[in-house]
Amino acid sequence: MDVILLQKVANLGNIGDRVKVRSGYGRNFLLPQGKATLATADNVARFEARRAELEKAAREHLSSAEERAGAFKDYKLVIRAKAGTEGKLFGSIGTADIAEAATREGFKVERSEVRLPNGSLRTVGEHVVALHLHADIDVPLQVTIVAEE
Repeated sequence: MDVILLQKVANLGNIGDRVKVRSGYGRNFLLPQGKATLATADNVARFEARRAELEKAAREHLSSAEERAGAFKDYKLVIRAKAGTEGKLFGSIGTADIAEAATREGFKVERSEVRLPNGSLRTVGEHVVALHLHADIDVPLQVTIVAEE
């Protein structure tokens, strides 16, 4: 399936690139989320007319992501959770919990932006998670889990 990318997609290409993808990936992910359009002659002409507008929106998105990344530079998130005597949590801390805790403290973070490289956090202590704010910007976030009494 031939598509034209309407925004930068990690490991695929930049705005305006014409790429060949598997039909399931294009049909189920790229097209419904508005990240790409089919590469027909009509769509190519329509894209070229909107290219400047899309590139301007992409630059604004990148600059806002860079601002947000600067705000997370020295930030450490503290989450309180119930834990046993050995430091093992009753349950786990996932992406939704981290996003919710950061939002409560004044940082706008979506659940989909939180990346947990080793899965859910299940122990008390310090952990490092990644915030994927933009296709080009990943920010490490220090998360400290404290046992609730």
